[in-house]
Amino acid sequence: MTKRQNRMILVGLLVSGVFLAGYLGIKAFSENLLYFYTPSDIVDGKAPANKNFRVGGLVEADSLVREDMLVTFMVTDNIKSIKVIYEGILPDLFREGQGVVASGTVLNKCVGLICTNTFIASEVLAKHDENYMPPEVAAALEASSQE
Repeated sequence: MTKRQNRMILVGLLVSGVFLAGYLGIKAFSENLLYFYTPSDIVDGKAPANKNFRVGGLVEADSLVREDMLVTFMVTDNIKSIKVIYEGILPDLFREGQGVVASGTVLNKCVGLICTNTFIASEVLAKHDENYMPPEVAAALEASSQE
């Protein structure tokens, strides 16, 4: 083989290596994204099944039920609500009427023709002061109040 052929093989391997590394990086990044959905999106079927995502809204009044470490509550965007089940310790600032963002998956239960969506949370985040609300939750609540 000549020097020119050796250089062309080296350049070809280098270019294909860069493309392969870029492809793997983009694929890993896209698999680790956590999308945000409102309770209305989940009830309307816009949320993905069997994938992790975030849901946010306000904790409905009189919906919090604690049984040891298992906590059940309703999250609303003032249009529709979804039941959230979480096993673990909730943040100190978590309470009814406050903004919350939960990460997890949705479980679709169907009994006959009636299907209910239950969100199984792996992490629950509560707002941290009087003026803070996650931007996604604030935008969703503002959009729901304009409708």
